[in-house]
Amino acid sequence: MRYKVVADSSANVYERDGMDYTSVPLKIVTSEKEYSDVKGTDIAEMVTYLQGYKGKSGTSCPNVHDWLEAFGDADLVLGVTITSNLSGSYASAMQAKAEYEESHPGAKVHIVDSLSAGPELELIIEKMEEVLETGKSFDEMTQEIAEYCRHSHLLFALKHLDNLARNGRVNPAIAKLAGILGIRVIGKASDEGTLQQLHKCRGESQSVSCIFNEMKKHGYDGGKVRIAHCFNPQMAQSLSDTIHQYYPLADVRICPCTALCSFYAEEGGLMIGYEG
Repeated sequence: MRYKVVADSSANVYERDGMDYTSVPLKIVTSEKEYSDVKGTDIAEMVTYLQGYKGKSGTSCPNVHDWLEAFGDADLVLGVTITSNLSGSYASAMQAKAEYEESHPGAKVHIVDSLSAGPELELIIEKMEEVLETGKSFDEMTQEIAEYCRHSHLLFALKHLDNLARNGRVNPAIAKLAGILGIRVIGKASDEGTLQQLHKCRGESQSVSCIFNEMKKHGYDGGKVRIAHCFNPQMAQSLSDTIHQYYPLADVRICPCTALCSFYAEEGGLMIGYEG
């Protein structure tokens, strides 16, 4: 039996070692330029361009054909998408699932609406790979994944909110005020898959403490943590060091944001996926 794991590029994961995996790209779109979220995209150039761009910007999700191509000819596909409250990626993937299962009798496709983005999806991908190795039935695997998703979470710390303001995700006045005052906004992916602001912090040290306290509040006790940063490895390392101070054996990994996550996190931002 041929297995496949797929995710849209909001997962911040282009490749996986030892697993048949495909990242389905979203796009970052302005009136002047378009960036596809694929390996090799110049993230630094994109971030710099968007900082100087004054018009409306947004994202474009994969279409049904993109998802069907990603499924390949697998007998069993496990997939995960960015929250359906921010993108149509999940709807496209579900339509592709219906078409694929109709044209491939006996094949099974399971698509998870993550209600999140970034490194929380990376954790879900890792769980998918884990259950594929267990030999369990399709229904047992999907139930185990669903249970895992109830205990995975996303926090974010944003230094800039300009892109979110331009595409209508936050109030432009709040975005401008945050930039002027040097405030970092700490928030989470809500249970409904929307961006929920939790705290406003001054400086990185206070922000790291706030993030760690929120993690503990939501049940973190030394499990996996995946930290994606947009050109801020120092703050990512500071958070990792804080976690290891209390949980020395914690599995913490740091990586740069890819294009879509860089669009949302912006320069200096962090996205943190963790088990709670």
